[in-house]
Amino acid sequence: MNRDASSCNTYDYGDAVYWDARYQQEADSFDWYQRYAALRPFVRKFISTSASVLMVGCGNAVMSEDMVNDGYEDIMNVDISSVAVDIMRRKHQFIPQLKYMEMDVRDMSFFPDEKFDAVVDKGTLDALMCGTDASISAAKMLGEVSRLLKPGGVYLLITYGDPKARMPYLMRPSYNWKIALFIIPRPGFQRPEGCNTPEKPYLEPVPLTDNGLLLPSFVIEDPDSHFIYVCQKMDDSDLNNIAPYPLSADVL
Repeated sequence: MNRDASSCNTYDYGDAVYWDARYQQEADSFDWYQRYAALRPFVRKFISTSASVLMVGCGNAVMSEDMVNDGYEDIMNVDISSVAVDIMRRKHQFIPQLKYMEMDVRDMSFFPDEKFDAVVDKGTLDALMCGTDASISAAKMLGEVSRLLKPGGVYLLITYGDPKARMPYLMRPSYNWKIALFIIPRPGFQRPEGCNTPEKPYLEPVPLTDNGLLLPSFVIEDPDSHFIYVCQKMDDSDLNNIAPYPLSADVL
């Protein structure tokens, strides 16, 4: 299963012109894939509320606002669309925990190295994968994410891309990322009546092969599931002794 090709269309989702036009026409807030309520167990497990967080491709989603309402203290939101950034900056001008900047995630040189404890990506890598020069754009973005993460920091990627489509990009040795995969069904998914197989616990990592792929015996109940990759940046000086994940003190 590799859903990149089937999930893309003729729009260039890596182009600011496309997104400016879209946000001018669609002013209402919109969250891609999943709302914060569904993602909260993962966010709270892997990202401390006191962490400095970078939200890449924030658009006009309410996820950052929901995170602040849940106790998060410092979220920098960036987006390629000046229209979206202007809308959100005005909307949240009295919420000091939320900051907004117009920025292309392929070049975030405004920020110094190891600036953030966590980077959250809900559909932005997917958008670049549907644009022109997809592989080059994805590599540029992920290189920037790796550069900006502090050692021990986490890149939380929410995507429709299964391991065949995403692991070749995420497993570059230069990133030093330890990767865990979780799978959650799309909102509103109902298990078929009469299904006798035990329901999979979504908060348990999915077992992977040495190449980062799903085991041949693994069955995805919802073919439109979303994949959550938790990529922790390991420390070059001691890859073996760093904790698997920077757990929040207030897990769940």
